[in-house]
Amino acid sequence: METRVTHASPPFHDEPERPRASRAEVSLLCEVRQGTRPWVKVLLQNISQSGFSIEWRPGFTVGQQLYIRIPGLELITAHLRRKVDDMIGCEFDARLYEPVYDHIVRCAQAQG
Repeated sequence: METRVTHASPPFHDEPERPRASRAEVSLLCEVRQGTRPWVKVLLQNISQSGFSIEWRPGFTVGQQLYIRIPGLELITAHLRRKVDDMIGCEFDARLYEPVYDHIVRCAQAQG
């Protein structure tokens, strides 16, 4: 798998274009949950220091807090900000430290 890092990502259909943090296209299997629902496995498909995109699952609610377990890291909290087609965009509650972001990207490259 090739991991690609870009310096801007295209906006969702109804968002105005604005500068974004570096975003890496990755392919990592993670676990997420909203509230007290069971953990579900999802494919993390891109990530930046401020957020990520994963595949949509039934029962997810826009605006609600989401917990994500990325292999090798502690539990991270985020909020589901938007759903477009079969993807959801999430924003981390606290921006990832650059070394943590770099670690995630390196792990994705190693798995590929």
